[in-house]
Amino acid sequence: MASQQIRLFLADVDGTLVTQEKVLTDRAIAAVAKLKQAGILFAITSGRPPRGMSMLVEPLQLTTPIAAFNGGVFVRPDMSVIEQRTIPEALTPAVIDVLGGHGIDVWVYRGADWFVQNLHGPHVAREAWTVKFDPTLVDSYASVSDGVAKVVGVSDDYDAVQKAVDAVRDRFGDHVSAARSQPYYADVTHPDANKGAVARYLSQVYSIPPEQIATIGDQPNDVLMFAHSGLSIAMGNASHDVQEAARRVTTSNEDEGFANAVERFILR
Repeated sequence: MASQQIRLFLADVDGTLVTQEKVLTDRAIAAVAKLKQAGILFAITSGRPPRGMSMLVEPLQLTTPIAAFNGGVFVRPDMSVIEQRTIPEALTPAVIDVLGGHGIDVWVYRGADWFVQNLHGPHVAREAWTVKFDPTLVDSYASVSDGVAKVVGVSDDYDAVQKAVDAVRDRFGDHVSAARSQPYYADVTHPDANKGAVARYLSQVYSIPPEQIATIGDQPNDVLMFAHSGLSIAMGNASHDVQEAARRVTTSNEDEGFANAVERFILR
């Protein structure tokens, strides 16, 4: 695919743009700069909250809308909200119950806040370190179940996480979007808050047809944006199924997979 055909490159963050230790490498920063020099727009999307991506704005000189919560909230680089898509209020308590019913911890994201019921639960400390802010402890989610952007089921029992995702899909159908953003995370968002919708949103905002968009990611929820791009790239650390869904496969995020993808597949 000739480089002049790609006008926008949309990247996942964790497992893709950054290393396992959440480091944005010098080569990744340089690759984004090269994209801009070539006149190619660069955008990011993640299951992270907006504040959890603010540290990427300056080093990458981001100018495009940032799609947080897998597209549940679009913010400008200054973190002001463009638009948000929240889970229907009537469904939020039931979603929490379904996830919790699979023996996994539940987190709730609402506005700028992250709520948990167990500060020492799986991945809480790691997530706080990643997004650079701490969660708020609550006894019950009843008082914070309105205006929720994302509900997350968390467990190191990966089978339980997948079963929870399947159960949410079976119970609520297309009234919500449910997908794994990591093997240990089950993300539930507004039905239009998914990475496929992010690709469509950017296509409309910049009047760029899907065939002139490239996407890159490593998880099953990234496959949704692969389908809305002319060039889809899976990370070397992605599962076999995710790699099979992409047109190209780069190296892992521990081996400069993002920068290599830019150099080999976008700017070659």
